[in-house]
Amino acid sequence: MTVALIRRSRTAASQPATHDAIVVGARVAGAATAMLLARAGLRVLVLDRARPDADTLSTHALMRGGVLQLRRWGLLDGIVDAGTPPIRRTIIHYGNDAEAVDISARAGVDALYNPRRTLLDPLLVDAAVAAGAEVRFGADARAIHRDGSGRVTGVAYRDCDGRTRSAHAAITIGADGPRSLIARTVHARDHMSGQGSSAMIYGYWSGLSVDGDEWFYRPGVAAGLIPTNGEHVGVWVGTATTRFRAEFEGDLETVFGRLLRQAAPEIAARIPIARHDGRLRGHLGYAGYLRQPWGPGWALVGDAGYLKDPITAHGITDALRDAELLARAITATVGDAADELAAYQRTRDELSTRMFAITDAVASYAWDLPRLRDLLIEQSREMSREALAIAALDHEAIAA
Repeated sequence: MTVALIRRSRTAASQPATHDAIVVGARVAGAATAMLLARAGLRVLVLDRARPDADTLSTHALMRGGVLQLRRWGLLDGIVDAGTPPIRRTIIHYGNDAEAVDISARAGVDALYNPRRTLLDPLLVDAAVAAGAEVRFGADARAIHRDGSGRVTGVAYRDCDGRTRSAHAAITIGADGPRSLIARTVHARDHMSGQGSSAMIYGYWSGLSVDGDEWFYRPGVAAGLIPTNGEHVGVWVGTATTRFRAEFEGDLETVFGRLLRQAAPEIAARIPIARHDGRLRGHLGYAGYLRQPWGPGWALVGDAGYLKDPITAHGITDALRDAELLARAITATVGDAADELAAYQRTRDELSTRMFAITDAVASYAWDLPRLRDLLIEQSREMSREALAIAALDHEAIAA
């Protein structure tokens, strides 16, 4: 992949400055939305303030629904060909007891994947560009434009040369994460708010033998092993944000070691003989929300509109799902635009509300192991229901 601050197809380069859609944010949600809109023939501009090769905090996990969508969009081969290991088993450790869950073939999916974001994000961006979208990196959205009625008509942004520019479109989409400029400036309200949150630390090791994904739970603490690209295994630890702030101090390595010994002593014993590649990364966490995702001339997707705690590793799958739901609403050729966007919200909320509550309960760490097991069983049912809903979508118009 060639790193460039501006990516455009030959078709997009000849388009006028006015666009059908502006997408602020070129991560999973924004890039996928832009790709689907461009495949449907819309003129799409994507703005992202980061560099195109920047990494980001991530759980890496693609659940069944996300794998299904990437396969349907013709992108899963890019994940597989990059050497991303297929996950066909998940082992859940409840204290000293372990339960193995094999990944059964359903809805056209027989394996899960945990791609690095330095693979997944550029794959989606390149697909958006190939479909005709223009993507500008180093472009920092600073404000929204409105017309006399208050409808959002575009954004003002600072480009990579420091110049302020304006872009206008029929709809402006905020895919700009938890601190979304679009969500803040349109005053999008939260209609569900979480209470629990996880503080997490993770890094990458090589030389760790794993049998699929592994999750470890003990009262008040959790950990996991996530096989990913480059023969690396992501190792993470987590505890409640409130506990982390009250009890832990020191450098990340020291805190990581303490938490790993509590959550998964058997893994803590193996870490010293593996090779640590890179540095540890930490995230203090904050409570999730389900937010109003649309209004006159604007919409939200990804973490800008819906954020769950990472403890259930479902964020990437949420982002891909909602990208397709939103793109379908925008490209619908019948009915009123407001009706279509309201339907996007209804479907998103119907597929999200119970998972949000389950995730918030797990992220509270206020469970004993039998209660946690019940929550994770219910979570699995919800993910299966979501995958079936995604599989049932008529995708010919949006993914052709």
